[in-house]
Amino acid sequence: MRQRPFAAPPGMELSDLASDSVIVCDEGGIVRYWNAASEGLYGWPAMAVIGQDISAVCARDPLDADHHRALLREGRWEGVVRRRTLAGREVAVAVRQIVRRGAAGALLDIVEYGRDVGEPSQAAGLRMDAELQGSLAACWELDLSAAQPLLQTIGRLDGPDPPAEAGPHPHWMDELLAAARITAVNDRAVRMFGAHAGLEQMLGQSVGAFWPAESRAVLATLLASVATDRARLETRKVVSSGAIRDPLIRVWHAGEPRPPGTVFVTLSGAAPDDRTSWELQASEERYRQLIQYLPTALWQVDSRRAGEVFDQLKADGIRDIAAHLDENPGLVEAAKDAVRVTEANRDAVSLFRAANAADLVRPVRYLFEATPGLARRVMIAHFEGRRNLIEETKILAFDGTVIDVLFTVTYPVRPEQLDTTFITMQDISERLNTEEQLRQLQTNFAHAGRIATLGELATSIAHEINQPLAAIVTNGETSLRWLARPEPNTEKVTQLTARMVTSARRASDIIHRIRGMAAKHEPEKRLIDLNEVAEEALLFIRHDIDSKAIALSKAFGPGLPRVMGDRIQLQQVIINLLVNSVQAIAQTGQSARRIDIRTSIDDKGAVVFSALDNGPGVAAAHLEHIFDSFFSTKDSGIGIGLAICQSIIAAHGGSIAGANRPDGGAHFRFTLPVPAAIGC
Repeated sequence: MRQRPFAAPPGMELSDLASDSVIVCDEGGIVRYWNAASEGLYGWPAMAVIGQDISAVCARDPLDADHHRALLREGRWEGVVRRRTLAGREVAVAVRQIVRRGAAGALLDIVEYGRDVGEPSQAAGLRMDAELQGSLAACWELDLSAAQPLLQTIGRLDGPDPPAEAGPHPHWMDELLAAARITAVNDRAVRMFGAHAGLEQMLGQSVGAFWPAESRAVLATLLASVATDRARLETRKVVSSGAIRDPLIRVWHAGEPRPPGTVFVTLSGAAPDDRTSWELQASEERYRQLIQYLPTALWQVDSRRAGEVFDQLKADGIRDIAAHLDENPGLVEAAKDAVRVTEANRDAVSLFRAANAADLVRPVRYLFEATPGLARRVMIAHFEGRRNLIEETKILAFDGTVIDVLFTVTYPVRPEQLDTTFITMQDISERLNTEEQLRQLQTNFAHAGRIATLGELATSIAHEINQPLAAIVTNGETSLRWLARPEPNTEKVTQLTARMVTSARRASDIIHRIRGMAAKHEPEKRLIDLNEVAEEALLFIRHDIDSKAIALSKAFGPGLPRVMGDRIQLQQVIINLLVNSVQAIAQTGQSARRIDIRTSIDDKGAVVFSALDNGPGVAAAHLEHIFDSFFSTKDSGIGIGLAICQSIIAAHGGSIAGANRPDGGAHFRFTLPVPAAIGC
């Protein structure tokens, strides 16, 4: 593969800014330099002319031997010559030729300055300037040698728009463009159609990977036409690509010294806005700098091929893309190779532990190595016309490190350039680690709260355990008396023994629950019945309620849907709320004491637990702070109970609130969502 086939001779770089045509030839007339104004005047791109005899390219008027000798002797010549443009139009050009020699007098080259004299010179200069600023001629040099077997079966295609069926099979156009390899491109082709891949990434690639989708069939037809006729020049107007207005494609076979099978393609037209080519180039450079220095990893992706597939699927009547991909998983795998990264910035290189950006400019498959299913979701979002897709996912860096990232895709929509899809990734490993540490701290906090609550309920717990133990003793002593009789009543002893076993199991049950409350464990969410959780929680608090002569009313809603939750944590919330009610009522000294607990379903389908008491309620100034950490209305309180309740309910996706009852007392309630699959 060749790099750029031309370069400006020393001191000639600024000639690209001149409005006059500047051409440099050697003594034999071989073109060594061809500036932008020459492209505008003659239509021939520099890369197609460099190395060619100028008389063969432009059919200039031959100069006789005397004239040539006079030029070499005098060192300059001025006059009018007739030249041929790429389109075949003849132009009269006023030229001034100057011979340049080295310090020893040896001829270096002949520099020619030219201007179209078909109209007044000033107007011509202005017209040429406008052409230079508005024309965006992209030039490609293609190698068709790999496509020769296919071209031989195609033959020459005639007619303005030959149908695809004119070829050997329906897919011959795609095959031809895939076989046509890029050997050189000019800067305009890179800027306009390289999808920011850069020259190095375009060389050696298929022209079909970069050519605008709307004119791929036209290009394939023109390539097939000129391949069989080396003297043929094909020109065709095409639908606007979005990058230029009124685009015109020209295709012709290259002559010597290019290898056989080499063709040139130009795509020219006017800029889509009023900016000059220099302004567009400056804008492009600013854009590139912005991408490189963005403080986030960014990839620019050319997803045109996927868009073409989607357009065909929609034309075929496919509407449910998810179902279609399930039936055709090969489409996802093919897209991973067809969709290419065209540019990546410095942070992307760092994130993937790559050596340089070139390591990332390739098919997007490597982006999905750690989470293959993500590619399918990206395709679905693209097909459905979404503007963005945002997910937390994982990537596999080149050194084998698995990294947690926030993955974002921004898709283009018409009339934006459809070859520009952006992917950004933000390393969230540190954030997730911090969140995990926070969850661990919350778990420890909740555990400390449970231990504190169990300490407060020590008397109640002792009473709950003492009841079955006392029953065991009583039944055991009675059994001994029945056995001591002259005629032991074995039937009675059997009944008493069964009661002892039941009481022992109850005591064991209570101890098991206490150990569960006191144990340090990771939250484990399962489908649970909130009514059962509330009943178990009452085992810890009932003695305190009874010993303080508080009437307890239960109204558990029948047939409540199960919720997803951690049993121990929800018991902790209920116990905390009831303990607060008991302590508040005890402080009032009133004779009528009451706590009502209820479960129900609210109008949004969530399960609700409510605890209402007839205590003093909460001071209005304190209501907005009752769930704050270390805020307490009690002299001996440490202010963590309600804060723990709030964090537990929030972790369950619910909400908790406290308020005063109109007739006195407090009302605390929490809600828990019902999983969608369970329903009401």
